[in-house]
Amino acid sequence: MIIVQSAIVSDDIADRCFCCDLKQCKGQCCVDGDSGAPLEADEAELLAKLLPEIRPYMTEEGLRVVDSVGVSAIDSDGDLGTSLVNNRECAFVCWDDEGTAYCAIERAYLDGKIAFRKPVSCHLYPIRIENYGSFQAVNYHRWDICQCAVECGKQQGVLLYKYLKEPLIRKFGEAWYEELVEQIEKK
Repeated sequence: MIIVQSAIVSDDIADRCFCCDLKQCKGQCCVDGDSGAPLEADEAELLAKLLPEIRPYMTEEGLRVVDSVGVSAIDSDGDLGTSLVNNRECAFVCWDDEGTAYCAIERAYLDGKIAFRKPVSCHLYPIRIENYGSFQAVNYHRWDICQCAVECGKQQGVLLYKYLKEPLIRKFGEAWYEELVEQIEKK
């Protein structure tokens, strides 16, 4: 383990290769699962506020869900997450012509409609953060649908902490990331 400020970081973050390969996985992480993308409380409020700008990117099914239950829901574990369509895909999933899932929130961001890219949990995936009062656990979440991303990362020689530099800085800050890199490099 690596300790960076108040975070305990799994060695997997330093050692594992990873690079998303959407042509292979088709964005399945946004479709499969038993709960929506984890949300921080302020993100749920922000999504509700930004919904008018995101709506044009959403599917009819996703719109029906958010109009009915809102942008977020509490899952069976008591955690806040994005609402789901048919208890499966994120309500914010949109599709391209090849059947690849994309994030409607991120599409609105990339088109300059909003300043919020997407929930930090999505930006960080496959890293998951667990809060334990005075510290956070930063872990690598293994999921068989991401095996192509592991293979792509190995082929390209991309380590997870480097692949996720931007979202790690978004979550923890530049100084935190620099300390992480320093600790990894001296291992």
